Parts: sequence; structure tokens; C-alpha cells
Amino acid sequence: MIRIFRHIACEGPGFLAEVLEQKQLDFEIIAVDEGQKVPHSLTGVTGLVFLGGPMSANDSEAWIQDELSLIAQAHTVDIPMLGFCLGSQLICKALGGEVFRGEAGQEIGWHAVDRVEGSAAQYWLGDKDQPVDLFHWHGETFDLPANASLILSSQAYPHQAYVIGKTLALQCHIEVSADMVKAWAGLYTDDLAQGGQWNQTADKICENLDNRISALRAFARPLLEKWLQGVNQGSH
Repeated sequence: MIRIFRHIACEGPGFLAEVLEQKQLDFEIIAVDEGQKVPHSLTGVTGLVFLGGPMSANDSEAWIQDELSLIAQAHTVDIPMLGFCLGSQLICKALGGEVFRGEAGQEIGWHAVDRVEGSAAQYWLGDKDQPVDLFHWHGETFDLPANASLILSSQAYPHQAYVIGKTLALQCHIEVSADMVKAWAGLYTDDLAQGGQWNQTADKICENLDNRISALRAFARPLLEKWLQGVNQGSH
């Protein structure tokens, strides 16, 4: 069973949930935003997913400390983990890396991401070599934990996605649906108001959205399926 940690209602599993349902894989959502406690037991858990949220991995809330401990525990027993945005930062911090505010300012909207050549990128991304516009919404970034391999990079933030064994962590959001993008553009107006070189307007974010989401899913599906291969290799 795959356990998914949600940190705010508007940032759910999105396309990932669709893929899991299509493959008839069991998953449960731990709604931290509704006060659900972080389970410490990993019995029966085949994979862990950590979603996004406006908070920082450096915040002191008890649930953040609980998730950091869980990530470290899961890593020692080789349970595959998947992180989006805040999730990727939590994984980084739990595995010894640092999370900090980025010098480029906020990276929000659709921005091109390039693969970082190497054996890890070849394994996870196959022959995809063209830049692809992925969805971003963050102001913090991270260095790489020990033994991590970088596979994706953007002009504003070089560290966009890294892998450690069967764990995949993405600063960008490959899980979003069109409805999620529209909701964020309406909810996170304070972020948009800050402006900046890499901060798009709500209109720009929602422009040509169906085609952008279609391209995003074409990129995301094989990457998520590659992660699921690791999940399916064993149970704990």
C-alpha cells in the first residue's frame, strides 16, 4: 500500500492518483492539513509520497519533524519515496541536505526544464532529451543529499529533480491537473503579487492550459511508472 501525505487541501495527488487508480494500486491519503497524525509504522507500506504545500521544510511544526523522521526511517529500509516541491525538500532535509531560499526568487508558472545527462537520467527519463515546460510554484530550493543524482534542471533553479536509489524527488509539480493550476492561481495571489523574472501572472499560468497539461502528463506518466516499478519490487 502506498501512503500519500497531503499538507494542504488544494495540493492533492492529482494525476498521480489517476495513475494509481488505473493500475489498481492501493493507496491512502494522510491529510495532515486536517489534523491526521503521521503514522510511524511502515508495516505494509510499499511506497511513500510527500506532496506540496506553502510551508517550509525548515518550519518547526511537529508533523514536519515526524515526516522527516519517517523519511529517514524509510530510507534505511529501502522503501521508495516520491516528493513534489515541499515533498522533495523534506526528503532532501531528512537525508542530510539543506533547504534554503533561492537567489533567483520565486519560480512560478510554466518554465522549461532540461535533463541532466548521466546514467540516472537515462534510467529514469529514457531518451527524452528535449526541454519540456513543467509547472513550478516555489521560492525555496535545496542542495543535493549524499549519493543523490541530479536528473532535471531549469535556468532559474539547477536542482529540479534528483534520485537516490528508488526514490524520486521533484522540485517541480508533475502531478497537477488543470483544476489544481486554476485553484492555485486563485488562492496563492500573494505569491503572484511579488512578481519577479520567473514569476508568471495568473493569466499566463492559465493560458493554453489544456495543451500544457496534456504535454505535462505525457512527460509525467512514464516517470511515475518508472517509480512504481521500484514500489512493485517488494513490500515491507
